[in-house]
Amino acid sequence: MATDYYVHPKFGKDTNTGLSKEQAFKTLEQASTLHFMPGDRLLLASGKTYYETLNLIYKNGNNKNPIIITTIPWEVSENLIPAIIDFKGKANGILIEDSSYIEISNIQLTANGQYEDSETASKMRCGVLVNNESAILMEHIELKNINIYDVFYESYGFKRGKKEVKTANGTQKYGWGIRVINNNANHIIKHLKIEDCRVQDVSHTGIKLTGNKKNISNIEISNNTIEKTGGPGIQMSEVETVYVSNNLVSHSGSNDDTRKWGRGSGLWTWGSSKVLIEKNKFLYANGPGDSVGAHIDFNCDNIVLQYNISAFNAGGFCEILGNNYNCSYRYNISINDGHRIKGVEGAFQEGKILWLSGYQGEQKARKGPVNSYFYNNTIYADSSVVAKIAIDNTSSGILIANNIFYLEGDSKAVLGDQYKPDTESEEVAYNVFFKNNLFLNKNNWPTAIGIKDIAPLYGNPEFVHKGGIESKDYIPENVNLVQHKGIEITLLPNDSVGLMHSLKLNKDILGNPISEQPSLGAIEPMH
Repeated sequence: MATDYYVHPKFGKDTNTGLSKEQAFKTLEQASTLHFMPGDRLLLASGKTYYETLNLIYKNGNNKNPIIITTIPWEVSENLIPAIIDFKGKANGILIEDSSYIEISNIQLTANGQYEDSETASKMRCGVLVNNESAILMEHIELKNINIYDVFYESYGFKRGKKEVKTANGTQKYGWGIRVINNNANHIIKHLKIEDCRVQDVSHTGIKLTGNKKNISNIEISNNTIEKTGGPGIQMSEVETVYVSNNLVSHSGSNDDTRKWGRGSGLWTWGSSKVLIEKNKFLYANGPGDSVGAHIDFNCDNIVLQYNISAFNAGGFCEILGNNYNCSYRYNISINDGHRIKGVEGAFQEGKILWLSGYQGEQKARKGPVNSYFYNNTIYADSSVVAKIAIDNTSSGILIANNIFYLEGDSKAVLGDQYKPDTESEEVAYNVFFKNNLFLNKNNWPTAIGIKDIAPLYGNPEFVHKGGIESKDYIPENVNLVQHKGIEITLLPNDSVGLMHSLKLNKDILGNPISEQPSLGAIEPMH
């Protein structure tokens, strides 16, 4: 028989049994000592604040009966308000370690700076930390409706050094939203779900997964809101088989607090395989480097970005770094991305609407991505943006087709500039299929880039509301210009793999059906 345990920070006592509201425990510290059995529940009091950490170490439910931690109304007349864990001065709000079949919901977490007395020796502070320390397998961890806000390692007024933002990921101590860490390559974390959560105002990354030899797998990150993170919104390294959908990521790389890192893409992957990123919004990424809507860092394969909105991100829209294989941006809409100008306000990289880079680490020779598919995207930039493009000549296999490049301002070829600029060369990328894209005018693609569309189209698609950040704003009213004017997307020469989820899609970004003869851009006109 499963057991319910109750915790109330005001009415409880740790000498109680915890088995009823009248016999509630007082602290999460006491609750952390329980030997949970499958199906047991830990119930926190609605709207109440707990000034401590919940440690779930060696706690295991099973497939049919997970261990559940959630908030309940203490009185029948109460509305449900998620309990608050204020872990200021602690390493974590909730630690899940060497445990499986854990489901946590309806909880708020915050930790705004140090206590005045002393800080623990932890290297970081996390709202939720999922860590595999010694378990051969951790599985089925679900986080739902968790609200994490104001998580800072340092107290208000602390200022980061100016050079910190130029380091690859930051070197100092930070606050994080949700972190998943599996350092031992022989151990596994799988079947992790993060949904309907909100992460706001943390000094580094909102949701971060860090594996070793792809030992974190079968992950779903859906319907979350991630805002004003000092670092990236979502970041994953050495993971496999991940689905990222319907998330709103806004103002990543925020620098509105001196404790924040101040740099970060809405999402980025590194050393990862089989990641589908769809139906998300990536907005207003800030920072002097990277800080695109969503980018594919080096050593990845089979990363597909589709049906996303990417808008007003300083670093740009499409960034695929070196040693990546069979990755794609398709049926996305980009609005005023890549507005950053190198050398202005400390920026050390140009913003770019399209960047294929040869960077695969500072100690390795440049090697561009292999078999990159870029098709049926709608790219809009107003006259205030110089649309910059960089394509490393070590790239091998590039398909650019059926896109709409609606660039009201200038376009410019630039060198890739990951830590140091690429060297200029007369050589161009190998195995390029660049055909059948619609340009607003003949100046929309810089000739200096070295490759060009062999059958370009020109004209104004007449978007419903250019400059907006909704998909429907980019419905083309000049139907005859774009409808059924696309070409079939086929495998690049020498590519026997293709894309993870087929080259051909059945629906566009709005869910409209795509006929045998596709249209141009991300939206199929329906009249």
